Amino acid sequence: MLTGKQKRFLRSKAHHLTPIFQVGKGGVNENMIKQIADALEARELMKVSVLQNCEEDRHTVAEELASGTHAELVQVIGNTIVLYKESKENKQIELP
Repeated sequence: MLTGKQKRFLRSKAHHLTPIFQVGKGGVNENMIKQIADALEARELMKVSVLQNCEEDRHTVAEELASGTHAELVQVIGNTIVLYKESKENKQIELP
């Protein structure tokens, strides 16, 4: 579980990132969760955008992605979700 200070630190790091995944009409599926988990292992911190045509609520999508990938939900702002998961092999971000 992340503290408020750690979330603030991660939000500042994520500010300059661009979303690399999009959740659309199909919603969240197993394949997407696996790909996002692999990307989190490589990057640790990433953004996911929820498209207008997504039938699920963005907060529901964020919870599904966080629980499916065993990642921490840092922030949901607008239609963008920020996820963090500490990498096992190539750790890059040192939390305060």
